Amino acid sequence: MPVSSPFVLAADDTVSEVLPQSTWLLLLVVVGAALAAWLVAVAIGTVVRRFAGRSTAVADLSRRGRRPLRVLLVLVAVTVVLDSATRVGEWRDVVVRVLGLALIAVVAWLVAVAAFVVEDLALARYDVDVVDNRHARRVRTQVTLVRRLTVAVLALLAIAGMLLTFPAARAAGTSILASAGVLSVVAGLAAQTSLANVFAGLQLAFTDAIRVDDVVVVQEEWGRIEEITLTYVVVHVWDDRRLVLPSTYFTTTPFQNWTRTESAVLGSIEIDVDWTTPFDEMRTALDRMLEENNLWDERVKVLQVTDAVGSVIRVRVLVSAKDGPTLFDLRCQVREALVVWLQREHGASLPRVRTEGVGGFGVERVPAPASPGSTDAVTSPNAGLFTGSVEARERSRAFAGPSPEELAERSRNTAESRDDRPA
Repeated sequence: MPVSSPFVLAADDTVSEVLPQSTWLLLLVVVGAALAAWLVAVAIGTVVRRFAGRSTAVADLSRRGRRPLRVLLVLVAVTVVLDSATRVGEWRDVVVRVLGLALIAVVAWLVAVAAFVVEDLALARYDVDVVDNRHARRVRTQVTLVRRLTVAVLALLAIAGMLLTFPAARAAGTSILASAGVLSVVAGLAAQTSLANVFAGLQLAFTDAIRVDDVVVVQEEWGRIEEITLTYVVVHVWDDRRLVLPSTYFTTTPFQNWTRTESAVLGSIEIDVDWTTPFDEMRTALDRMLEENNLWDERVKVLQVTDAVGSVIRVRVLVSAKDGPTLFDLRCQVREALVVWLQREHGASLPRVRTEGVGGFGVERVPAPASPGSTDAVTSPNAGLFTGSVEARERSRAFAGPSPEELAERSRNTAESRDDRPA
């Protein structure tokens, strides 16, 4: 055992002699020490708030740390008084042990408060209430998971510190460390699913696969990422339902992320019409509808005939909006406006089943559209999504494979590399 200094022993004996041996008198001293410590904590908080000024971090630290600091100082004062009163009953040892455990918990609480203040300071630098908030949402997702991990680690360390205050627990800890290899294998097999979700949650946070407020389509449900934890992800579905999925779902199952690189997205509207529909007038009506709608972001507006089999013709309209929710409303409004336009202007263009003979429909011939290579198709803003204009051709390059020249160049490079190999 360590040998204490004579001066320390003398000081302890002096304090023990000064403190009363009566339990009631000792309790009065303890209450007085606790009250003095509480007043000191209040004074410290007042001074910190007064000198904090305009510092948001110091003000947040003072607000969050006020309660744990007061509890810490009171526990320290009571522990010092009771630890020095060695001439009272045996109950003192039990109370001092409990106070020591409480001190460990309060210190962990205070450290967690400091960590939360630092994390909030980092979050305050990134505002998500902007149009392009992809980077801010990524940082917020990562900081949120780091906060949860910090709480878990601090709680684990606090519990370990409490257990190490008991001699029996220290002996058991030595045995556990000696057989850590076997225990780790057993624990890994027992908690394989839980550990997989934890690692999947960390992977989602730091690989930027999904972020909070991302618009996704999972299990044929359209919604928004509401919460990401270490073990599960909450998707806020469009009809206000919550879809709770394990973190491993997003690392093992394909899903759609509409806001992976940017929030702006395209949407399609499909309508079946009759063979007599005038598509030029329909495109003019679509232009007018979109120009009057403030939900359209003026990027893409395309009307194309995608199918002409059977008794109807299928028309697909592509429009664009700044984000997924706005696109949903825009599609609904454009679809309704087109249906109303067909009913009001061209009732004969509504889909119907015919029983006419070979004589034809008895209507004027619709002029043939311009060929893809003509000047009208190049200059028309509605020529096509992937052809007919400079923007459309640039868009098609993202989905096209290598050109014949590139393939020939690759073959030539491969042949030269084979010739350069040593025999």
